[in-house]
Amino acid sequence: MATYLGTNGSRIQNYTTDPDNPNTGEVWYNGTADTIRFEGATTVGSWAAANNMNTGRENLMTAGTQTAGLAFGGRSPNKANTELYNGTNWTELNDMNAARSQGGGSGVSTSALAYAGEPPDNVQNLTESWNGTNWTAVNTLNTARNLATGSAGVSNTSALAFGGGSSPKAYCELWNGSNWTEVGDLNTGRYNGGSSGIATAALYYGGANPNVANTELWNGTNWTEVGDLNTARTSLAGAGTENTAALAFGGEPTTAKTELYNGTNWVEQNDLNTARSQLGGTGTQTAALAIGGSSPTSATEEWAGAGAPVIKTISTD
Repeated sequence: MATYLGTNGSRIQNYTTDPDNPNTGEVWYNGTADTIRFEGATTVGSWAAANNMNTGRENLMTAGTQTAGLAFGGRSPNKANTELYNGTNWTELNDMNAARSQGGGSGVSTSALAYAGEPPDNVQNLTESWNGTNWTAVNTLNTARNLATGSAGVSNTSALAFGGGSSPKAYCELWNGSNWTEVGDLNTGRYNGGSSGIATAALYYGGANPNVANTELWNGTNWTEVGDLNTARTSLAGAGTENTAALAFGGEPTTAKTELYNGTNWVEQNDLNTARSQLGGTGTQTAALAIGGSSPTSATEEWAGAGAPVIKTISTD
């Protein structure tokens, strides 16, 4: 009979805690817990509560990844706060130049863009660029708008802004690092939708016109209608870095629903722990963050999609 040593070429190691970055299939003994454990993978995606932001808010803007997430702006009342998540805790950074909410955000934690939004009694076409330390005002959008303009992009030199407006808008604008240029409109004008992707391959889903389930795919030139969300809603959040793999979560009417887009259809997933709308989202289809939201709240949740690494315990009873 094959043994673990014969199969893997090493003995089961004895640790006082779990090892750092174990390999998939690696087995060890945790002396503190007195258990045998191994590195496996999740079979179904799920949300787990993480440490809260320092400042609770709704209608905020976001950028980055699950372990390097950026949250900026937001409301109750309108804020200029910027916070960085390092995978464990949130840290206050330098504020935006203009306090606002209901805008678009894109990029990564060291190179992000914030655009559009709403201070009291006014909608904005303002754009600010983040270099990892400070925000700088740059050229404005062609069309001022609010209500969570859809957004996609991987840095402060490439982004796509779409939808938005207190009345549903179909406008779409492309940012090249210096200026915004009008490009092909959405098929269905709406606001407060969820978004994923990059400037050349984006996805926009849900939104208000009134509440819809519509999903549209951007190929760098045009928008095309694809499979609808299972649940029509507005004020939801999204995550994903491509237009064929996305995660949609939360929304209004207030819900914890989470759906996964596989390039063809939306599939129901495990719900958020806390139902909420007007939240922020960032990350990928397999490793996302749900940030803040209605009330307002400072709650943060981490998504581990199917296939994500997870430490499991082998029963010895």
